[in-house]
Amino acid sequence: MKVRTEAKRDAIIEEARALFLEVGYERASMSELTRRLGGSKTTLYGYFASKQDIFTAVIEALSSEHLAGASAELENMHEVGVTAALTRFAEHMLTLMLSSESLALQRVILGESGVSSVGEIFVEHGPKVKLAEMAAALQAAMDRHELQPGPAEVLALQFFSLVRSEVELRLYLRDPPPLQPHQVKAMARRAVEMFLGGCRAVSTPEPAA
Repeated sequence: MKVRTEAKRDAIIEEARALFLEVGYERASMSELTRRLGGSKTTLYGYFASKQDIFTAVIEALSSEHLAGASAELENMHEVGVTAALTRFAEHMLTLMLSSESLALQRVILGESGVSSVGEIFVEHGPKVKLAEMAAALQAAMDRHELQPGPAEVLALQFFSLVRSEVELRLYLRDPPPLQPHQVKAMARRAVEMFLGGCRAVSTPEPAA
């Protein structure tokens, strides 16, 4: 019996990520992934039961790799203040969205969402997880009377929409011009200012950043 290892699992996910970006979800096959990895299909299926399971792992790995810092910002919101935590979260989110790999993956998902389950997989294991974290952080801030009361899940969706608003059209451009770090920070700041303009509690002091 062959022993499964995390290193081998990670290698499969990394190769699968490259394959999905190259040919898309539907055209990617377990046979082609096996060929690229070497070894046998039996070994591959020992780690993942299906292509869908591998794609799920790719989404989870990408989210964890790029947004772990964003999650940490939300956990520290009570210490650094709502403005600072949301701004740093937005910067993490924009940095991920603007990466060439993320843009390519989002295009794969957009192109195949109407003909496969790829969109549902992405939503369940990517955005939905972060939306839940954001909703929990906003609810905690409301409980501390730092934000006006409201539906936390809806506010989380609205915040994500504001963060995406200035970069979403880049998905449809073949070769969008690069953005500098100061531009990303400015976008994050504007999104947070707009969001808090509608839901910050009146006369609530914040900790110094």
